[in-house]
Amino acid sequence: MIKTTSIDNNGRTLHIETGRIAKQASGSVVVTFGETVVLVTVVSTDEVREGIDFLPLTVEYKEMSYAGGRFPGNYFRRDMGRPGEKETLTARLIDRPLRPLFPDNYHYEIQLIASVLSSDKENEADVLAILGASAALEVSDIPFKGPIAAVRVGRIDGEFVTNPTRTQQENSDINLIVAGNRSAVVMVEGGGEFVSEADMIEAIFYGHEALQPMLDMQEELKKDAGKPKREIPDPEKDEELEAKVTGVATPLLQEVISTADKMLRQKNRADTIASTIETLSAEYEGRGSEIREFVHDLEKKMVRKMILEEDRRMDGRSFTEIRPIDCVVGILPRVHGSALFTRGETQAMVLTTLGTGMDEQRIDTIYGNEFRNFILHYNFPPYSVGEAKRLGGPSRRELGHGALARRALLPVVPEKEEFQYAVRVVSEILESNGSSSMASVCGGSLSLMDAGVPIKGAVAGVAMGLVSDGRKIAVLTDILGDEDHYGDMDFKVTGTRDGITALQMDIKIDGVTREVMHKALEQARTGRLFILDRMAEAISRPRSNVSEYAPVITTMRIKTEKIKVLIGPGGKVIREISAKSDSNINVDDDGNVIVSSPDEEAAKVAIEMINDILQEAEVGKLYNGTVRKIMDFGAFVEIFPGTDGLIHISQLDKERVNKVTDILKEGDEVLVKVIDVDRNGKIALSRKAALGESLADVS
Repeated sequence: MIKTTSIDNNGRTLHIETGRIAKQASGSVVVTFGETVVLVTVVSTDEVREGIDFLPLTVEYKEMSYAGGRFPGNYFRRDMGRPGEKETLTARLIDRPLRPLFPDNYHYEIQLIASVLSSDKENEADVLAILGASAALEVSDIPFKGPIAAVRVGRIDGEFVTNPTRTQQENSDINLIVAGNRSAVVMVEGGGEFVSEADMIEAIFYGHEALQPMLDMQEELKKDAGKPKREIPDPEKDEELEAKVTGVATPLLQEVISTADKMLRQKNRADTIASTIETLSAEYEGRGSEIREFVHDLEKKMVRKMILEEDRRMDGRSFTEIRPIDCVVGILPRVHGSALFTRGETQAMVLTTLGTGMDEQRIDTIYGNEFRNFILHYNFPPYSVGEAKRLGGPSRRELGHGALARRALLPVVPEKEEFQYAVRVVSEILESNGSSSMASVCGGSLSLMDAGVPIKGAVAGVAMGLVSDGRKIAVLTDILGDEDHYGDMDFKVTGTRDGITALQMDIKIDGVTREVMHKALEQARTGRLFILDRMAEAISRPRSNVSEYAPVITTMRIKTEKIKVLIGPGGKVIREISAKSDSNINVDDDGNVIVSSPDEEAAKVAIEMINDILQEAEVGKLYNGTVRKIMDFGAFVEIFPGTDGLIHISQLDKERVNKVTDILKEGDEVLVKVIDVDRNGKIALSRKAALGESLADVS
């Protein structure tokens, strides 16, 4: 049976339908906003996946090419293969707020697929996919502590806007995706152009208020079309074994949770687990995995208790203290810009490469081809955490961290018109113990300045954590990996001294209130300013010049009527200049010419060749030309590439000339003087006036 529900959203209808298509899925809905349509399906298997202690949830997001009236850009012309960056990032965006809302002991495979079926190229599909995912779960038989919803928040001329169109986003200084339930915010993703903490909080909770009607829609849909939820029995717990594990492991774990060094802490933890299993093996043979799980849960309780009741962290810092910071720039000799940023046991080597327009990234989307001249890549090799694993392509996590770091730095990167280079930043994580994405932001800022990129200001980032027992809360600055693992929130905030440029929040509890958000953002601001001070000790402003090893980019402007001359027939002239000077030359319809060369010498050759071709004839000036065509009345002579003049037969010699061929033949070189240039640009030449002159006089 088909069920629908709709609301008005800023003059546009938001519509959800279920029961018409994909009826064999556990749950399916179609979300329509404007002419953007997203199908979201969810299926959960009937068999438990044995031997796992995590939620086996897979989320996929697909933007079908036909949705935008386009053919796929690949050779096969098929929507297939590895998802694009936007698809991967949106899949993560859907996954993050949903994952904490399933029962801890739900070990049935779940696959959620969001497919964009139609795009009006104005209303974005990502927030619709989050809404659809929650709605599909609500009407399914899968246990789910929803509903949730998400909206995009923009700010245009000081006014907040819900789900701004792509055109409106161009004039917005805030771009946030806010997900929430009835009582609180559960996820934030986005950024802004140097937005204050107070304004960012207002934007977040404006979004939380705006998504409430979408929760009503889902409750209505669930009431009309929802299936009974599966009964998931509570897991059996051996309380006797748990008590014995507690007795054996507690004194050993006291040392573990008080060890500041990560690698030593991991060794002590492994020794504790091994010792506990060995102690209890005679009585509980073959139950090592249960013992291991009890030890993990016990450590989590002890860490949280230490933070909340003893006001003490694992490495002994105060709640607001940032780990020791070390910044070095210019560490690699031939790289255009380089920096090594170390914070505690997290270290990022960040490199900047400057390129030309040919190096811009082309992105094929349902909206059309987009070109990106600022690229940031984040790499997380296994040795950074002391592991040995097979190297492969970038993971979803690496793509997500890279996108966050890029969003953080983008507001300070100069526009292409101001800085002609394409810029690629690569963050290589050398060590990791929490906040490696924020280290990438700090190192990226330093590396850009070292490369001479005229950024508007330094950017720093810090990861905040939260531990709460429902009564007391502790907000932690610059969290460790274990504090992230055992805590309730991971809240990353980046910005300059003037305001926030990006933020990302994930939580594992029901939500975060305005008071907690305010405390976290204010604590993050203090931490960010501290980090910026340490960074300034290494480099406080961009270098005045780019690296000597960077390409040389020269810009010039020519008359529009000269564009054809520079390009030549079929591009012959511009290709010849490019080949001889080893440079890349681009000219637009307005006559703007960009010459990209590997070094100064190549740039000089290219510019000289362009100037030679585009020079204009001057009356009274001598030129050494080449005869191109003989006529009865005179000879046409090319005085420089692409420019011809006429020597009338009367101007060939001081004596009378009967035939032009008596004096000149095609291909001859001849010294001539310009005697006139008329209003139409026609050039009159004279061999007679140049007689007696020397080639040395040709300038």
